[in-house]
Amino acid sequence: MATNGISDPTRLVPVTKIDSDGNLHARTLLSPKTNTTRASIAVPPNKIIPVIVIAGIMGSNLRASTSGAARNQALKPGEAAWRPPNGKIAGLSEASKWSKRTPDIRQKILDAGTLEVDPSGDIQEIPARSNEDTCRTRGWGEIHADSYGGLLSTLEENLNSTFRVSSDGVELESAWVDINDFDRSDWGAPSGGIETVITVDELKKFAAYHYPVYAFGYNWLQSNEMSAARLKERIELIIASWVAAKRQCTKVMLVTHSMGGIVARACAKQIPEKIAGVVHGVMPALGAPACYRRLACGTESSSPGKGKLDLYAMGKFAEIAGTTPDETTPVLALSPGPLELLPTHLHPSWLFAQIKLPKDPYSVPLNFPDRSPYKFYKDFECWYRAINLALADPAGKFKDAVEEKVVDAVNQAEKFHTKLLDTYYHPNTAAFYCADPQQRSFGTYQWIATTSVAVAPPKLQTGTVNSYNFNGARNVSIVQGPSLFFEPSIQDAAGDGTVPTSSGQGPTGKVLHIFRTIGYDHQGAYKNKAMLALTQHLIVKLLQKVI
Repeated sequence: MATNGISDPTRLVPVTKIDSDGNLHARTLLSPKTNTTRASIAVPPNKIIPVIVIAGIMGSNLRASTSGAARNQALKPGEAAWRPPNGKIAGLSEASKWSKRTPDIRQKILDAGTLEVDPSGDIQEIPARSNEDTCRTRGWGEIHADSYGGLLSTLEENLNSTFRVSSDGVELESAWVDINDFDRSDWGAPSGGIETVITVDELKKFAAYHYPVYAFGYNWLQSNEMSAARLKERIELIIASWVAAKRQCTKVMLVTHSMGGIVARACAKQIPEKIAGVVHGVMPALGAPACYRRLACGTESSSPGKGKLDLYAMGKFAEIAGTTPDETTPVLALSPGPLELLPTHLHPSWLFAQIKLPKDPYSVPLNFPDRSPYKFYKDFECWYRAINLALADPAGKFKDAVEEKVVDAVNQAEKFHTKLLDTYYHPNTAAFYCADPQQRSFGTYQWIATTSVAVAPPKLQTGTVNSYNFNGARNVSIVQGPSLFFEPSIQDAAGDGTVPTSSGQGPTGKVLHIFRTIGYDHQGAYKNKAMLALTQHLIVKLLQKVI
């Protein structure tokens, strides 16, 4: 930086505020005269496209409501209800805490109507061009720092720093050189498409805008319809705040993870003109059989091919989420948000009974009433039912009305899937999913019975549950047939450990670009270097259509 003819080193001072007159404000400490390093302020372009990162299910921090009539029965107002742990030590502590919580306490704590988003979560990675106050104002504390902190910081830093001045003239910042040099095979990309390198002209167009990065947390226990409405309100407030600061701002860019993609799609359907583009990461576009598994049997704590450390981590997560259906049902069965992750009406056949004979084992599809998964989710009598009503209300909150409450939650899921979302995607959308054979997922779910007696397929639709095992396994008396002991199956399909390929590839043919990738698990999608580079690349490419 040249000042009064003298070249001095500089240090970047982040802008802390833009007032109603459009003036920039920044703060810095006084330094002695001997310190010749001068403070510099990067003046952003006048045209703004905010970028909003939308977390997946369980990725938002929740606390007991601080206002309103609905009071949480287990927590004081403002007390943390759901705070995903950051780091191994915090993870062990959280697992220990949840493992001691009985089903009724879990139901009382994770009661959707008594919770709100908690903005006070950790912010671990603050970019040089920002500060904690700005990050917190933009919602970074609302979402899980360990999963999304690196993404937020990287986007804030790199999207707003494309070129630098050197002795050789103006050059690309090293981050964009690295993105252009990234091995496209790690993106599973076809040749000659959107994956081609970003040109200097494209980056010049891109650099004409400022990209402040926001985070959006939501009450993931409530219906995604409500979360989409809240996102719509947030988008309108963000745009209005920049207009009030005398900046040009009409659209936002959305970057989503997992169920956050479903929230974003429902929101974008309402205000497509205010969405510049969308990048979806590992979205369960058609739902996930893993959700059925967790309702019927508790959270899985093992997976084929996983090493000891991964299995240990899975076991600790299961302790937090609930290892048995006694622990998972009181939360999931009464919460529309999680139920909206059940396989949808668009998911291919996924539920089977497998009869393991000594010779010629066979599988039989388990039928849904009128071919409707939603009627099946409300069938509380069939032996392969998803929801055991006897486990749904251990706290006794609903008494005789518990069946009505569960039915209402399933009906909301059906409404969301079939009427509010269906096959909609914003027209300027790209997506990536993981199809890794090392990250086994439930592509189908099979109830497995070992027997020496063959059972006619129609009879396998009948039966009465005589008793349950702790892990959801069940003794079933088949009508006019044998008694069978059905055990849960293991993960059977490539995916990311949660979303199978069959659901991850759901946007194919409905979005502009889709990338089939490998090399990471579901929660770690945006901690993977290849996916982080791909996301930045896609933001630049998609925005070429609107800038």
